Amino acid sequence: MRRQIGVFVAACFYYSGLVKLARWWTQRLGPRLIILTYHRAGGGDLRHHLLYLRRHYRMLHLEEALEELYTPLQDGKYRRDQRTLLVLTFDDGYRDNYMHAFALAQQLRVPITLFLIPGYIESGEYFWWLVGDHLVHHARVDEVTIGGRIYRLRQPNERNLLAQAIYTHARDSRSVAEREAFLATVRQALAVPSSAPLEEAMRPLTWAQVREMEKSGWVSFGAHSMHHPILANLSDPAEVYREVAECRTVLEQRLGHPLRTFAYPVGGPEDIGDHGLSSVRDAGYEWAVTTTYGINNSQSDPHQLRRVAGLASRHWLVVAAETSGIWKFFSHLWKNPMVS
Repeated sequence: MRRQIGVFVAACFYYSGLVKLARWWTQRLGPRLIILTYHRAGGGDLRHHLLYLRRHYRMLHLEEALEELYTPLQDGKYRRDQRTLLVLTFDDGYRDNYMHAFALAQQLRVPITLFLIPGYIESGEYFWWLVGDHLVHHARVDEVTIGGRIYRLRQPNERNLLAQAIYTHARDSRSVAEREAFLATVRQALAVPSSAPLEEAMRPLTWAQVREMEKSGWVSFGAHSMHHPILANLSDPAEVYREVAECRTVLEQRLGHPLRTFAYPVGGPEDIGDHGLSSVRDAGYEWAVTTTYGINNSQSDPHQLRRVAGLASRHWLVVAAETSGIWKFFSHLWKNPMVS
């Protein structure tokens, strides 16, 4: 029901002309860059998203768009295509980015940018935030004690609570080693065999897939840390820097060219931290993207660029409202009604 209401509201915005007016107003404000962020590419309506975005925005790879944003035109010159710049990014490097987003990018001739986690490409294992659900689903015990609490796995609510507890502990770990040791302990406690099947679409990309995508010319890549810790949670500043810098080194070796962009894991201000921000600068990245909502201009901090959250399962009308800014504008009014 909530989804249907959202689509209805977005349709009202679109067919009333408000979305078109908002797009026009954004163009009037001068050079702007919208960076859309997705994670998964399957199980939704991504094709219609791309068809809409391709029609109404000038879509580029991230580095190309940022070069244009931060390089003013010389006097007397103008761009024939005045549409607002938009970049479509995918965080983490799920294999369904290759299976779905890459296929659509080639077919519809739409450039996209993926942020990669080399440690997971190397291991082929599930991303840590998926491990809790995976382990609980494949548990071969009826009862387990984790973190001093007993979970009775015959009860669905207990299974959900355990999966959430595993996620929270992994997220809050003070080092990557601590996180991996905890997950290994949980796997052993739940008696989950190493042969437990992994869903193909949710696994990380392979290097062969990465090379194929880049060779096509429709996919570019950025860095997303070596193992995707929440940088602000790491207790050792040296590990923060290693996660950021080593990621760039590995990707440059694999891809054979310099890498200039970084996406902070999770990406909110509380997730980045002072050491995260300084490490990205010190590692030589020219630009870095957050998950803080917003549209960028030439005055935006190049290491704290804002993005607009996307989701493949959303209706294209909702994407139209979100990218225009009209969705955020009205949701702000709904949450903060004016006091008369």
